[in-house]
Amino acid sequence: MNISQKKEDILNAAERLFYEHGFRGVGLKQIISEANVANMTLYNHFSSKEHLVEEVLKQREERYWSYLDYFVQGENDTPFLVAVEAHGKWLEEESYKGDMFLRAIEDYAGTNNDIENIARSHKSKLLSYFQDLAKRIDEENHQDLAYYFTLLLEGATSMTPLIGPKEATAYAKDIAKKIVYSI
Repeated sequence: MNISQKKEDILNAAERLFYEHGFRGVGLKQIISEANVANMTLYNHFSSKEHLVEEVLKQREERYWSYLDYFVQGENDTPFLVAVEAHGKWLEEESYKGDMFLRAIEDYAGTNNDIENIARSHKSKLLSYFQDLAKRIDEENHQDLAYYFTLLLEGATSMTPLIGPKEATAYAKDIAKKIVYSI
């Protein structure tokens, strides 16, 4: 994806601000100021705040999958454990205040835009990701494993604001080992 530097600056500022202050707590003027761009520059790239939120979520999702894949690719013995570890690192570095996709679902439920669909799709992709991992290592109960690990990662993500990413990840890794070594 080849995007202009100004568009990238807007997306990065918006993602940071939306994550720190919520979608409803950030206005376009604040994003324009943080990105150090002119009003027209923002509107040349994004027709509305909702369109900007959609693009921010797509960018974040792309980064998440690249991040996870970087750690898991080529791991055939324990890809589930590596995925949990990688997700924990993501929580620590990028998602220490909870899940931006769940916030999007909450804030934009029932509205007339694609934000909720993009966020829900991200959650569905996590389940598919684990199904593919289970099939890759030829696990018979790939459907069950996919649900176990999707719930495990979602639980770790949800607990991060309460107990912190390191502790949530440590518990998730312990549970993951119990699941993997019981199959």
